[in-house]
Amino acid sequence: MSRIVTGVVLIVLFVAAGIGYVGWRASAADGPTAGPLDLARTGTLLYVDRTSTVRQVARDHPDQVIGSGPTCHRVYAAAGTLGCLRTTGVPMSAELDIYRNGGPSKTLPVWGDPSRVRVSRDGRLLGWTVFRAGDSYMRQGAFSTTAGIFDLRDGTQYGSLEDFAMVVDGKRYASPDVNFWGVTFLSGSTFYATMASKGRTWLMRGELSSRRLTSVRENVECPSVSPDQGRIVYKFRTGDRWRLHVLDLKTGADHPLAETAHIDDQAAWLDDQMIAYGKNDGSGPAIFTVPADGTGSPYRLLAGSSPAPV
Repeated sequence: MSRIVTGVVLIVLFVAAGIGYVGWRASAADGPTAGPLDLARTGTLLYVDRTSTVRQVARDHPDQVIGSGPTCHRVYAAAGTLGCLRTTGVPMSAELDIYRNGGPSKTLPVWGDPSRVRVSRDGRLLGWTVFRAGDSYMRQGAFSTTAGIFDLRDGTQYGSLEDFAMVVDGKRYASPDVNFWGVTFLSGSTFYATMASKGRTWLMRGELSSRRLTSVRENVECPSVSPDQGRIVYKFRTGDRWRLHVLDLKTGADHPLAETAHIDDQAAWLDDQMIAYGKNDGSGPAIFTVPADGTGSPYRLLAGSSPAPV
């Protein structure tokens, strides 16, 4: 059985057999001022602390935790929907817990280790990425990735993006080694993601309605669409380093951000002017911010990872 077919079959079986119900509450250790997560409280930030617990803070007071939620490896939220990607304790096994307005929702088991999660602006679509091992084309000990999309409104599971039609530089593309990761949503059924094959990477524009992916730009990974829907922040490769850049979708203009360090994260837009991302600060994972226009300098916001604006 091919890698693509195997991945899709496992995804479908997991979804059919593994939908469950989950909820969240504040931990007693958070103190009297920290309640449950409030996904309607604008001006706040969700993140995963160094104990793998989701926390909520006001952006102007990041040292004060105002909400606490589930245990997650990656988190993201929009329009009252929260996606929590976490391990299950079983090797190469994870689950995507979906919370809706603080109440119980669905759990989708996925095959692999947690990597990325995103929610569309309207809270309807969730995109996830996991690391996998054991694909026949990979060298021993190496990992591949699988990315999928779930429609919370009608329950459609789009399986693995590897099953979509792929077009690179105007020509149909097919290869057994394709990998996808870092889904981000535009509007409607349009999304972007990273595709890798034969040592190359592309920014791909996808359409759920046609199940088709088309290349936009090479040497790019981990895109994230801006709140105004007009720009994408991504990592652009120069040599063996990945630096944060912003692409204007209308003009095609691209510029680097003031963060010059090698970044291994899918950045998030806090608003139309500021971008957040994770990197190690010497003591562990930390969240930094940097202006989207290329000015300024990186600012360490707090210890943790997986920033998600509310």
